[in-house]
Amino acid sequence: MFIKTAGRVNDLLFCRVNFLNSIAMQPLSKRTETFTDSVIRRMTRIANACGAINLSQGFPDFDPPEALTKRLSEVALTGPHQYAITFGAQNFREALSGKQFHFSGLRYDPQKEIVITCGSTEAMMASMMSVCNPGDKVVLFSPFYENYSADTILCGATPVYVPLSPVDLSFDADVLESAMAQPGVKALVLCNPANPSGKVFTHEELSIIATLAVKYDLYVITDEVYEHIIYAPHRHTYIATLPGMFERTIECSSLSKTYSITGWRLGYVLAAEPVMERIKKVHDFLTVGAAAPLMEAAVTALRFDDSYYAGLQAHYTHMKDLFTNGLRNLGLRFTEPQGAYFVLIDISEFGYGHRNVGGVRESCSDVKCAVGTLPDEQFCIDMAQKVGVAAVPGSSFFREPVDHLVRLHFAKKDETLYEALNRLENLRKLKR
Repeated sequence: MFIKTAGRVNDLLFCRVNFLNSIAMQPLSKRTETFTDSVIRRMTRIANACGAINLSQGFPDFDPPEALTKRLSEVALTGPHQYAITFGAQNFREALSGKQFHFSGLRYDPQKEIVITCGSTEAMMASMMSVCNPGDKVVLFSPFYENYSADTILCGATPVYVPLSPVDLSFDADVLESAMAQPGVKALVLCNPANPSGKVFTHEELSIIATLAVKYDLYVITDEVYEHIIYAPHRHTYIATLPGMFERTIECSSLSKTYSITGWRLGYVLAAEPVMERIKKVHDFLTVGAAAPLMEAAVTALRFDDSYYAGLQAHYTHMKDLFTNGLRNLGLRFTEPQGAYFVLIDISEFGYGHRNVGGVRESCSDVKCAVGTLPDEQFCIDMAQKVGVAAVPGSSFFREPVDHLVRLHFAKKDETLYEALNRLENLRKLKR
């Protein structure tokens, strides 16, 4: 019998690494050589490793609606368990079409204008690949969800960034037009309500975007996964409903946030038929199709009446108020969310990073960080390890040199939020 000892295994691994390093292999993709891993998911791993409360990656710790999980248990016994049609189960697409008409007034043909994807991540990727050619440009508002830049680069396109004001999260219409008017710009990505800022774009702002999209003949690819998580007096407007926008809007969304099922990975794309024909083909070759039993169960949620959505808004308003009032009591400065479930906290006082003052980036401290680690990343690592709460460094969301903000989310049970706030009472122990 041959027994591999620990030493023998280590010797084999060492030899294998040296052998691979000695081989002159062709270089890997230049398109992805600058990629890092997702900072959001990295912070989840750090939280798990040190037992921190995970307020970094945005998923809830409470259960989905009981009617939904009950239906899932039934489907587990009865099926379907084989492939659905690649564009999504017929009853799912019909139910989604009805829900979208109810909330937006737009009737999407379930046969020709809807495709079901493996989460909104695939929805965005399939849409970007269907629109963009190598060498094209895509306009992104900054701050932005980290996938948007990666999606653009994976398509061979170049991101063009338009900053939101750090004061009120508005944008300069002239700066936006300058970006959208650049030669080669094909599309604009709009996250509304926005991650990570919590901004809800006003009807007036959306009208400006729509007017420029029509003027310069651009597509608008939307991420509207937080469409039902809005805080009064703000309201969600679907940009596809504005004049001239139905034909050029590609709406991406999912069931993850609305029904607290982030692990089900059920997303979708809504678009006019000529655009959807291309997206369907890209989707088919990316993932074939979404999970058949999960689609069957989720039809139940798509048929919920208005009382569910009123309850959802009330629940998230409660969590927002609980958490932001707690932050306020701790004397922390943060952005007040208008939608979604994120807050950006200003960590300038802690001496880790820099602050943008009047457009000038000023150093708050000469604090030493680990090699290759930005100041706000080091702050988040220290906070997870020493305070017991995990956040996401703001620099991962900004094109501008912003490293004085961190993102926390509050989609958690009351007891989780109270415990997080209790731990954050020790946050100033990190002050340098």
